[in-house]
Amino acid sequence: MKQILVIIVVLSILLFGFRIYKQKNISEVDKMKINKISPTIITIYDNYQHNTELDTGWGFSCLIKTDNKNILFDTGADSPTLLSNMKKLEIEPKDIDIIVLSHIHGDHTGGLFGLLQKNPNVTVYLPESFPNDFKTKTTSYGANIIEVKDSIKISDGICSTGELGIWIKEQSLIMNTENGLIIITGCAHPGIVNIVKKSKEITNENIYLVLGGFHLGGASDSKINSIIKNFRKLGVKKVAPCHCTGDIAIQLFEQEYKDDFIKNGVGKIIKI
Repeated sequence: MKQILVIIVVLSILLFGFRIYKQKNISEVDKMKINKISPTIITIYDNYQHNTELDTGWGFSCLIKTDNKNILFDTGADSPTLLSNMKKLEIEPKDIDIIVLSHIHGDHTGGLFGLLQKNPNVTVYLPESFPNDFKTKTTSYGANIIEVKDSIKISDGICSTGELGIWIKEQSLIMNTENGLIIITGCAHPGIVNIVKKSKEITNENIYLVLGGFHLGGASDSKINSIIKNFRKLGVKKVAPCHCTGDIAIQLFEQEYKDDFIKNGVGKIIKI
């Protein structure tokens, strides 16, 4: 009889714990659905040019401005170019609240430490797989870091996909707007289609815009067209590829998406 009672108690504890865990996950998804934002996205660093007054460079960085937070996604390859473009765009380093780093490659992290010299009072969200010496150097400037493994809420209406990929771990940013999801990618090393699918899985929302590097430079036309077909199947309404997407891929996306294609590059401002 005692053994039966012990089994019942253990099963009750396990079931209760599962309900709490399940409710926590549901709550995070509900927050993404409820908190719809109207962001402004400014491409600050890119190898494609939109504003001729700004400098180009191989890499990527964009600023997401919301009602209560300024979030910098990636930092380009070097701080002089990043900070110069920010100054010309009248973006003050001290106004940055959060920095999200997509992956460890230098063309996405190179501007970080120069920016932290100007504003160390930020929280840096980086993949858990980043080297320890990089994490230590980041905190040495006074910044807080949050190591990202799974999908995590970053701000109202904004979350990370979590670390994706096998060889190169990378996170992307998901924003929930009245128009649908906006997905921002650094280099899309885990595969741009995989990132889009994961974003839909996390939020169960329609996709309005995919922006950033699609990692298709040198890809065959057939591979690119296959990806475009998958975008259509997944319901992606608009695209704004740049950085490592490649000239041919950008042309093919533009041919397919026409008016829903956004020509991206440094200085491009997209208001949702």
